[in-house]
Amino acid sequence: MKKYLQLFLAVERDLIVGGQAVMEGVMMRTPSAYAIACRKSDGTIVTTAEELPKWSDRYKFLNVPILRGGATLIQSLALGVKALNFSARIYEDDLKEKEELAKVREVGTEPVLVEGTTDENFTKAPAKMTLPASEGESKGSKAKQSAGAVGSIIFALAFNVALFIVAPLLLTNVLFISLGWADAPSIAAGAGWWLSIKAYIWEVKPDNWIAFNLIDGVIRMFFFLVMIFSMSFLKDIHRVFQYHGAEHKTVFTWEKGLSLTVDHARQQKRQHPRCGTSFLMVVMLVAIVLFSVVNFQQMWLNLVVRIVLMPLVAGISYEIIRYAAKKESGAVFKLMTMPGIWLQNITTQDPDDDQLEVAIEALNESLKFEPQSA
Repeated sequence: MKKYLQLFLAVERDLIVGGQAVMEGVMMRTPSAYAIACRKSDGTIVTTAEELPKWSDRYKFLNVPILRGGATLIQSLALGVKALNFSARIYEDDLKEKEELAKVREVGTEPVLVEGTTDENFTKAPAKMTLPASEGESKGSKAKQSAGAVGSIIFALAFNVALFIVAPLLLTNVLFISLGWADAPSIAAGAGWWLSIKAYIWEVKPDNWIAFNLIDGVIRMFFFLVMIFSMSFLKDIHRVFQYHGAEHKTVFTWEKGLSLTVDHARQQKRQHPRCGTSFLMVVMLVAIVLFSVVNFQQMWLNLVVRIVLMPLVAGISYEIIRYAAKKESGAVFKLMTMPGIWLQNITTQDPDDDQLEVAIEALNESLKFEPQSA
């Protein structure tokens, strides 16, 4: 049995696994499935798992390098929203259960105990009956969840476009005009504040486009770093960063062919080259290079072309991250992912054993959907 397990791990550890931290839990993804595991306040672990659609088998072009990066990113966004919604639902249900238990304890001066025990941990809880949903209600619920997920993805994309594409470009243009590095706009005498603002952002006429795009990229990266650093001070986010560390340690355990135990996971590093943090940092660097060829004087054209180029930026970044994680990758690829590794000192924190157990449970659940090699 031990030899079979070692053989299975040696063959299957080449499967690319990844994940995401959620509220009091972890989502793990394998090529064929994903699973989410969340810990409730009573110590129990709630899981859900589902097989992933084989889009790459149905549409062969999605296996092509660069293109597969965009497809993976879209699927990861959808899974991420689904995982966050699941963890939020578990968290809310857990809060309701604790509130109900608190109400029971408020009845009288002594807690109501289960017959035959004096242990206060065995208090009576109010009976709760959940009737099975009808087929129509089930379909309606799934439709609402899908609509909510789509809405969340659209909002997230719009927010990121506004924060990391629109705002840096506008600020860079205003900065260059203010410093005299770009032609100042012509503003008619007596023009109102709206026309003045429009004149400053309507056209882009820098003396040096390379410097303009470089400053634009630096501002974009500054926004990203400030956002990450600010979030790290929130208590709830710190918990998420701990689960992020648990996810990485579990992935490292799998990739090294070790059995998925807390003892093995505890010994692993929490910084992983294929992390989403590293991916986003590479996106910033690749965007600076690709956007350097975007030289339109009309502001709206600069914005449109940048947005259109984002799938290409994501695809190239995905290939860099994927190759950099391999042992045979060169120093250039390692160097490009190094800023993301450094940033993971913030976005990942050392997890406790309970959090490692949750991450391992999520990976084990997702691995059940993978074909086992004998």
